[in-house]
Amino acid sequence: MFPTKQSRAGYVYILFNKRNGTLYTGVTANLVKRIYEHKNKLVDGFTKKYGTDKLGYYEIFDGIIKAIEREKQIKGGSRKDKLKLIESVNPDWKDLCDDIL
Repeated sequence: MFPTKQSRAGYVYILFNKRNGTLYTGVTANLVKRIYEHKNKLVDGFTKKYGTDKLGYYEIFDGIIKAIEREKQIKGGSRKDKLKLIESVNPDWKDLCDDIL
């Protein structure tokens, strides 16, 4: 369940372009808006360049600071750790975008 608009939510997410392909880890206060931006290639950068626009994993936090701390932890881990995170909740590598809409 998503936090109410009055709370300062934070989200960490991992995008991919294909199963076991290129990964991108990000953080945001508005997951739906941010995924929309990635899918529609509205922002130049890594995800636009590599086509990482499928949501493979996400976590919800009570605050953006906690989400940023978790993002740093995930980014500091190995690729293998990121793959394990995705497969722990999404073994079929489906785009979880529909789950958040």
